[in-house]
Amino acid sequence: MHRPFDIVVIGSGLGGLVCATILAKEGLNVLVLEKNKQYGGNLQTFARNRCIFDTGVHYIGGLEKGQNLYQYFHYLGIAEKLRLKRMDHDGFDKITFDNDPIEYPYAQGGDNFVAQLSRYFPDERRGIELFYNKMKEVCQSFPLYHLNAEEAYEWDEEILGMKVSDVVNSCTVNPKLRAVLAGANLLYAGIADKTPFYVHALAINSYIESAWRCVNGGGQIAKLLIKELHKHGGKSLKYKEVSQFHIENGLLRAVSTTDGNTYHAATFISNIDPKQTLRLIGSYPIRKSYANHIRQAENTISSFSLYIVLKPGRLPYINKNYYHFKDEASVWSNIHYRAADWPAGYMVSMNAKSENDQWAEGMTVFTYMRFDEVEEWSTTHNTVATTGYRGDGYEQFKRQKSEIMLDELEKKFPNLRQHIHATYVSTPLTYRDYIGSETGGMYGFVKDAGQPLKNYLPPRTKIKNLLLTGQSVNMHGILGVTISAVLTCAELLGKDYLLGKINRANQIEQQTIDAYGNV
Repeated sequence: MHRPFDIVVIGSGLGGLVCATILAKEGLNVLVLEKNKQYGGNLQTFARNRCIFDTGVHYIGGLEKGQNLYQYFHYLGIAEKLRLKRMDHDGFDKITFDNDPIEYPYAQGGDNFVAQLSRYFPDERRGIELFYNKMKEVCQSFPLYHLNAEEAYEWDEEILGMKVSDVVNSCTVNPKLRAVLAGANLLYAGIADKTPFYVHALAINSYIESAWRCVNGGGQIAKLLIKELHKHGGKSLKYKEVSQFHIENGLLRAVSTTDGNTYHAATFISNIDPKQTLRLIGSYPIRKSYANHIRQAENTISSFSLYIVLKPGRLPYINKNYYHFKDEASVWSNIHYRAADWPAGYMVSMNAKSENDQWAEGMTVFTYMRFDEVEEWSTTHNTVATTGYRGDGYEQFKRQKSEIMLDELEKKFPNLRQHIHATYVSTPLTYRDYIGSETGGMYGFVKDAGQPLKNYLPPRTKIKNLLLTGQSVNMHGILGVTISAVLTCAELLGKDYLLGKINRANQIEQQTIDAYGNV
């Protein structure tokens, strides 16, 4: 039994940490409970052979002063403390294909994005401009994207019902350009006949505004938020997996953890998979339609990631990412891969160790993988907090998949194997165990343009003092989850009040810069 808190946050992913920090800044007594050894959810990093790897944050957008994510992070007290490396201005992402030597660039800055792609599609400039302008227009229709407290945060069914593949096809008939414009859809597990255009726009436009790598990994975001939480009197505990809800008279009174402790609070925020939250609610009666909404939600596909430690001084550092596909059709068919054709596409990202890297220390490669490929080992669990061995068959499976992936990589990066010191692997089971998604889904629930209102899960649940946050509630990604957390906190503090405080904090910073210079 512990004394009551004002707020208990279950799970320390980005959404949970942002909520906890905001509410602690308001003077509330906040506790974060995390089941793992490390805080951060998808922000977690790990080290192998003294090389730091990200598990989910390969790059971040919108962090130039005055841009949206910077403004949120400035209010949270972490923007100026992040160690960042700006990615290539004229091509932070490159879209590439087998049997095509051209590397098609995504550039920073709207005009530059259009200009750089138009070099390779000179007759398609108007279509590229149209596509970029549609992205920008959709982003501006989401008030919290640009921190506008005066606009109502409402879901426009017309915008939510636009499919990204339809918008791409409306801008050009050129099959190669269509593939290039959709080529970064690994960022959101795009499905041609489902994914809404707003998912693409909110994800990609942020990087076009500015694209950055976190020096020594995105784990620094979680560490900085934890410091801010503690600075404002909040508390956090690791190795605390919530195993039971205690609900009485429509209120969640307390939660118990697997180590036998119980924590009471006035309000609870769940930053774990909504399906797991529903299981913790258990048999307590809630509206059937609400429960079915969560139970029937489709999980996004999971991932196979290959983490490569490189021999020192062998491979030049590349300050961009590659989204590579076997052909134009693979851009959309990649998610529905056949086992014999795996992988149809992948993303390559290099680790940043300093602001002036010359040689690559490590690289991460990820592609889609369905949970059914690892189903036979689904009863096993293995994390740093709770170790377990999945068996020789699983280790063989990983080795086989690694060799297939390396074969594909050497088509793009010839003789890569001779530069490799060591490799490590994560599968859907890894994501399931560390992140808590039931099938290791990378990006929460699938968004369906055909059923736009089902894409939204309100922060408030049918338990009066239990709220939700995280990538399944609204949007995934660093910016999307941050906005989702702000929406959750707005339920408690008021939207106008909270956005007013965020905007005032940034206005004060700008006034200081205007008066004294950027020191």
